[in-house]
Amino acid sequence: MFFLIFCGVLYFLPSILGHDKRSFAGIFLLNLLLGWTVIGWIIALIWACSADLRPPIYAVAGPGRYCSHCGAGGIQTAHFCWSCGSRI
Repeated sequence: MFFLIFCGVLYFLPSILGHDKRSFAGIFLLNLLLGWTVIGWIIALIWACSADLRPPIYAVAGPGRYCSHCGAGGIQTAHFCWSCGSRI
């Protein structure tokens, strides 16, 4: 039983590593459909381990505070972003 669980985790390792990427759906589908081939699994693993480059977000100075994570504007007394929930 332990061997089957280990094989399942190893098979879906690219999907587990890339679960917080913007392209998670593509990584998961590639892993699910072509992961049984060694090349498909390796490509999914490389894709999951590659950097998730996001364009920089520039905030315009003005009244209120801007989230440094997503760039959404908020009120001056806010401690958390209303959009993404991260600390301002």
